[in-house]
Amino acid sequence: MALANQDLMAAIAVTRFGLGAKPGELAAARSDPQGFLKTQIRRTGADQPPGQPASTAQRMAEFRDFRKERREERLEKAADTRPASSATGADPAMMDAARPNRREAADPVKQIGNVLRKDIAADFGARVELAATTDAAFRERWALFWANHFTVSATKPIAGTVVGPFEAEAIRPHVFGRFGDLLDAVETHPAMLTYLDQIQSVGPDSPAAEFVKNGRGRGRGAGLFGGQLQQTAQRTPGLNENLAREIMELHTVGVNGGYTQADVTEFARAMTGLSIGAERDGAYGTAVFREQAHEPGVRTVMKVRYDGDGRRQTAQILADLAAKPQTAQFVCGKIARHFVADDPPPALVARLTDAWMRSGGDLTVVAETLVSAPEAWDPVPGKFKTPYEFIVSSFRAAGAQPVGFQQLGPILTSLGQKPFSAPSPKGWAEDAQSWAAPDAIVKRMQFAQTFSQNVVRDRDPKQLAADALGERLTPDTAKAIARAESRPEGFALLLMSPEFQRR
Repeated sequence: MALANQDLMAAIAVTRFGLGAKPGELAAARSDPQGFLKTQIRRTGADQPPGQPASTAQRMAEFRDFRKERREERLEKAADTRPASSATGADPAMMDAARPNRREAADPVKQIGNVLRKDIAADFGARVELAATTDAAFRERWALFWANHFTVSATKPIAGTVVGPFEAEAIRPHVFGRFGDLLDAVETHPAMLTYLDQIQSVGPDSPAAEFVKNGRGRGRGAGLFGGQLQQTAQRTPGLNENLAREIMELHTVGVNGGYTQADVTEFARAMTGLSIGAERDGAYGTAVFREQAHEPGVRTVMKVRYDGDGRRQTAQILADLAAKPQTAQFVCGKIARHFVADDPPPALVARLTDAWMRSGGDLTVVAETLVSAPEAWDPVPGKFKTPYEFIVSSFRAAGAQPVGFQQLGPILTSLGQKPFSAPSPKGWAEDAQSWAAPDAIVKRMQFAQTFSQNVVRDRDPKQLAADALGERLTPDTAKAIARAESRPEGFALLLMSPEFQRR
């Protein structure tokens, strides 16, 4: 391989497969670009962000305590303002206080206390710090792909408090293991069970539902089913299909994977009983299986009969979905689309799918196949950076470290990618059309100008450009940077150049 090709491959390795080059990274990748990436693949999983985040159970307990305090505050306020007498005996003020404020209910962030908001900010800030400074950026990008594939979003307040722990506990340890293990860890995690409403799902013919239907769902029933389940069953004594549908549509076989609505319903029946612990269980916020809420009986999903009972039924269905060729085709298409192009080469998708099926969904083998695939090294950049990728790569190009969430949160929100808040279970869009609108480009330019003023100072933007892009730096961009009136302006031109905006 010619020297120039090695230099170009090094630039592709750190900008396409990684998160953007930081000073010195191109030189580290130059001698063996593919090997540079393959050494970042490890069976033990992705790196954990710095710090020691609280567990999911701790965060859920904090959220429970916060809601209790808010409820008590509203009741106390209502008591202080209650009229001395009431002709009807009903206190309108107390009734109003017991209801959540409509404006607050419409904004999930306002439903989270200051302590929890600080926890979320710390989680996201640590994740960005890792991305901006890691020497194993391909490993981090691989983890971020799976975090987006299995989205849990702060669009629901309690879910927002556990996004960080969810990634740490269910995703990062499994991203280079077998897909079936990753799938099981994610779908049965308390964060996912809460985000997609599985904790509201009760088998229509389960003992719990029969208990409620017969009018015995109050009083002594709390001790039988656990406080949270009893309250859930009273509100919605039936099936919730959200998790079953999203597992099939978004996480495994895909919308064209051959399943029917009847399959979704059967899968949802099989998953009844998956929930989270209540206070009475002594395991609040942890994943539990409630036999009383499980819909009994044989299930048939995608023409496969499942005689197993209880939790085993769900495990069997998840294992079969993970092993289906439709899942390999669908997920490998997403991998190729994330790393290479919005319209990925069919040969690359086929190559990844074949590796997936031959290895039984071994994600280490799939990652190694991606790195080795010639289609993945096309010198023409096929991806437009998301706001998160743009911000992270800007810090890496400057050799700078984020100073805190207060610096990052408002910026990403203004660019349309609010931290931990993907708009739906589909996760964040990754196509150029979603992020390259004119007003979005203007906002990126404003960030680039402000950021450059703060980080460049006396450093040479021409050298920073060479360190960030290497052989991908075009003569026109290099000339514009060299002719800039100031060093910050030169660095801002680098950040807004077509070759920096794309990877």
